[in-house]
Formats: sequence, C-alpha cells, structure tokens
Amino acid sequence: MKENGTETKPTLAAVTRTLASLGDARDAKFLQRYFKTGPGEYGAGDVFRGIRVPALRLLVRPMAAMLLADIQRLLRSRFHEDRLLALLLLVQRFERGDETERHRVHALYLRNTRRINNWDLVDLSAPQIVGAWAAEQGADVLERFVKSPLLWERRIAIVATYFLIRQNRFDMTLKLSQQLLSDPEDLIHKATGWMLREVGKRDVAGLTDFLNKNAASMPRTALRYAIEKFPEVERRQWLAH
Repeated sequence: MKENGTETKPTLAAVTRTLASLGDARDAKFLQRYFKTGPGEYGAGDVFRGIRVPALRLLVRPMAAMLLADIQRLLRSRFHEDRLLALLLLVQRFERGDETERHRVHALYLRNTRRINNWDLVDLSAPQIVGAWAAEQGADVLERFVKSPLLWERRIAIVATYFLIRQNRFDMTLKLSQQLLSDPEDLIHKATGWMLREVGKRDVAGLTDFLNKNAASMPRTALRYAIEKFPEVERRQWLAH
C-alpha cells in the first residue's frame, strides 16, 4: 500500500474491512458445507466470509508490508478466510525473508497451530514454512508433531514433507507415513497417501518397497491415494492385499 508515494503498512482494521467487503453469502454457505463445519465434523464451528482462494491470493502483494504482530492477530480471527490470508502472508514473508525473519515466521506458525485448523490451511502453508525449515534446520518438529494428539499438527507433519520430496529427499516422508498407518483420522490417511504418491512420482522403487512392507495393513484410503498413478492392473493387485 502506498500513500503520497511512500510505502505504508496495512493496518489490521483496513485488511479486515477489505475482507468483509469481499464476502459473498452464497459462497459462504457452500464453503461451510464443503469444509465440514457441522457439529461433530472436523471443521466444526468454523465460520466463512465466502471468499475464494484466488481472490485471497490477490491480496497478498498489497498486504505484504503488514506488521507480523497484525498477521498473527489475523491468524486468530474467527473467519476462515482471514486465517488463510494470514498464512499466505506468512508464506511470502518466510520465502522472502532473511534467516532472522524466517525464524520469526516459523516460530509464530508453531505457536498458532490450533488456528491452522482445516486441511486447506495446512496444505497451503506447511510445506513452504515448516517443510522448508525442516530441510534447512532438521526435522525435529515433524517428528514431534506426528505424535501430536492434535489432528492438524499430525497433518502439518506429513504434508510439510512435500517440500523435502521436491528436493528428492524421501526418507522423512516414508518414516512418518509408517508411523501414521494406525492413525484414526481419514484426513491423515488422505494426506499420507498423497505424500506417498508424490514420492512414487519420483521414486517408484521406493514407494513399491514401502507398499510391499505395508500395503496389507494400510488404511484403504491411504493405499488408494498412494497408488493412484499406477496402471489399473497394478492398482487392483495392491488393493487385493
């Protein structure tokens, strides 16, 4: 944002007004259903303004200079889209920041995992922040989160490995996937299968070895996701395990 030719930091109040102006009641109703916000569902109690992701992405550049403290406050909003915008801003800050800034963003992210409480919030931020940090600094956080009682921290752990997979580093994905085989949550089964499928795109032998050891005990959802790119005959063979 610029005022009189000089850069100004967007205030939390201004960002919130912008978000409120973009909301659409029909989209909000659809998103409430799509993200399972009913009683007993994984997104229970979440509230939507009705803003789609492309529109939120357009806000990242003009809001990029927002104070980190205000981004954290936005992340604690009751509105799903506010939290998603905060995460997209954190991703940008992390990717463009120096080591000190990256440390600050990563620490803020870890302090607020209870606000990163739906699969899209995790998937659009965990690889770029937690995964990138793990690639540079070690995977201690991933190994801790995979054992967390909080569903979203377990999903952060496995989805964050996508960053490592793109660097052709598969060991952590396979290790965490092994630990998540007995996880009770379908959202974890889907994420685990997704990451295994990504490993398989780059290392078919590695995925095949994992499946030879684990296919019989894998949740069916995880297995189906993992073998999605296999030829149909091979998929049927694996599903017969």
